[in-house]
Amino acid sequence: MPAPRDRKQSVDSESAVLVGVQLPERSYHGEPLGELTGLVETAGAQVVGRLTQKRQTPNPATYIGHGKVDELASLVQATEADVVIFDNDLSPGQIRNLEESLKVKVLDRTEVILDIFSSRAQTHEARLAVELAQLEYSLPRLRGMWTHLSRIKMGVGMRGPGEKQLETDRRLAERRIRDLRRDLEGIHRRKEREVAARRDRMTVSLVGYTNAGKSTLMNALTGSDVLAEDKLFATLDTRTRRWQLPAWGPVLLSDTVGFIRDLPHHLIASFKATLEEARQADLLIHVADASSPAALDQIAAVYEVLRELNIEEKDTLLALNKVDQVEDATRLQSIRSLYPAAVLISAKNGDGLSRLAAAVSDALSQDFLELDVRFDVSNGRMLSFLAKYGEVLSRTFNGEKAIIHCRISRKHLGTLREDASVEIRAYDSVGAAGRHEKPADGAIGEVA
Repeated sequence: MPAPRDRKQSVDSESAVLVGVQLPERSYHGEPLGELTGLVETAGAQVVGRLTQKRQTPNPATYIGHGKVDELASLVQATEADVVIFDNDLSPGQIRNLEESLKVKVLDRTEVILDIFSSRAQTHEARLAVELAQLEYSLPRLRGMWTHLSRIKMGVGMRGPGEKQLETDRRLAERRIRDLRRDLEGIHRRKEREVAARRDRMTVSLVGYTNAGKSTLMNALTGSDVLAEDKLFATLDTRTRRWQLPAWGPVLLSDTVGFIRDLPHHLIASFKATLEEARQADLLIHVADASSPAALDQIAAVYEVLRELNIEEKDTLLALNKVDQVEDATRLQSIRSLYPAAVLISAKNGDGLSRLAAAVSDALSQDFLELDVRFDVSNGRMLSFLAKYGEVLSRTFNGEKAIIHCRISRKHLGTLREDASVEIRAYDSVGAAGRHEKPADGAIGEVA
């Protein structure tokens, strides 16, 4: 039995020609193949040629036009390239037709991303997620991996051995996909429990485009030493560290996998457990690379991924990173005109980090109330609850009654309301720790 034709996704140490098709609905600033170049080099390949074409619609057979296929074949031959990589997603038929014409391996953007994820996955969870994404991508392409099927003659009422092997491969792949989904769902449920167990602490999650500087920012804010490389997808696993937020106290800060334009849907689904920290966070810090010519596109791409994760409504603070590397001040001004509340920072040299911390403190405070909670001194459960989940600012004892002045998140109001013997009065506004405001009239039930 002949083995499947080698269509492995890895491009390590190979020479590559890059191809990009610019369609009317796809507008992207900066070098058209700049991001793909970074992806391919991160995967370990050497770029030896580039080819672009503008089209109204993709060619159903080869994505690019027939004339461009001939031009691409000449470029491949001249550069002695090992692989052709498209900055677009190709159908199995398009890949097959192109490989027959070019006589070299053809990959698309998704395969390169999967290759990088595969090489970077370190934890058991990340490896399972990458394997699932690879299998879901490869399943509809199995027939293309068995080019010898077309050479097997089949008579009436009988199938050749290649066709039987194809069905066997498909069944094995589908079974493995089911097993991986089950295992990852178990990991996701465990991750949900782990994150939920930390709900007594405020949590902040870093999100953003790949290589925007999230890990460098985490190191600068928390004094940790998580891996921070100037490479795409340097982080695939969530890391959580304690951040002592000035004028607030300790919060938990999490670093997450970087997003990218046109991130494959099944890859997002596979990393559902990894992104649980962002889903459950009280606040998101969206870190963007202000020095990138495509900064606006990258910011938009991150918000699109957040929409796909159904967490676009979560409170988000935009931090424009790498401002020390901005060469075009007018481009930075255009970004700020669209996002006036953004905080300018440089995680590398520390510029703006105090402003970022203050902005985070203000954002977290918006979800907090300052209260006077009055209850019997014998109610030890309530006293313990306020000490654990709130910031106790003062204690006053009047006979058999205790009055606790505290700051506490709105999410804990339900628990306070459950005890009918507890009297609660809210302050007009949330002040800084230790600063008392005039209490508002009425019970807490009047507070939204």
